[in-house]
Amino acid sequence: MTLSRRRALLLRTLGPMTQLRQCARELAGLADLLKSGDLEMMTMARAERPLLESTARRLAQQIITALVTGEEARIASFVLEVRMGVGGDEAALWAGEVFEMYRAYAQSRGWRFDIVETKPGEAGGLTHAIATVEGDGAFAALQFEGGTHQVKRVPATEAQGRIHTSTATVAIMPEPEEVDTAVDPAEVKEMVTTAQGPGGQNVNKVATAVHLIHLPTGLEVRMQETRSQGQNREKAWRLLRARVYEQRKREADLKRSAERRSMIGSGDRAEKIRTYRFKEAICVDHRVEQSFPLQKLLAGDLDALISALAEKDVAERLAGM
Repeated sequence: MTLSRRRALLLRTLGPMTQLRQCARELAGLADLLKSGDLEMMTMARAERPLLESTARRLAQQIITALVTGEEARIASFVLEVRMGVGGDEAALWAGEVFEMYRAYAQSRGWRFDIVETKPGEAGGLTHAIATVEGDGAFAALQFEGGTHQVKRVPATEAQGRIHTSTATVAIMPEPEEVDTAVDPAEVKEMVTTAQGPGGQNVNKVATAVHLIHLPTGLEVRMQETRSQGQNREKAWRLLRARVYEQRKREADLKRSAERRSMIGSGDRAEKIRTYRFKEAICVDHRVEQSFPLQKLLAGDLDALISALAEKDVAERLAGM
């Protein structure tokens, strides 16, 4: 971990703690003024105390949140994977919009967003897309996005104006520093082949596509995004490590506590976490039971939603202690 990142992590708690101590000193000073008998000073102290008390509560909450979420804050990058779900061509279009929503949010936060692989749908959109996202607070912010994203709207191809339901699945796979040791190369079977295009025909006469199989888990990765075997191998190994780490972490969480299964951010792709309703122009997150403006979310303005999910997560963690 770089010194700048270590410093940033320490400041998450040390900064608010220093300010909280200052608040405590000022509150103690106000308490002395209230006992002074000086009416003017007592009036001033009564007026200032509520604001200081509110600031102290806010700082205390920041410290608690920083301590509870310290593990996630140390993770600076993750792999984002979006796949079309049910709904045919409309599902592919929807998966493309979900992928672009996260790209827009990453750009607004100044995070690095590198596309690893995309597979377009026949009528547009994406059947499958993978990207790596890197930046301070990136994983901590988007860790709860794993699951099924459901959309209810009238497709452009629908002549009768009927609302259809389609889905896209999202996976968020962390890349902590220890992810490099998550996979033993001796446990991986690697094959190099020529790239395959639609219909199965060879699109590259040189062996550049990389196929990895993690033997203990059966997880597989195929990568042929570039014409460079070296680049495809690097991307394939990075994705495999993240998938293996994510699976092991999920299994460990489930063993540690049955309550983790219901906690937000479990990453279970089968659970419907959110419904995007175009007719009402709202998006409903089913975990916090709140609605958010649809178009703002699709444009990458996710801050209000992410804050609500983070607050729920911290509350549940504290309740489970």
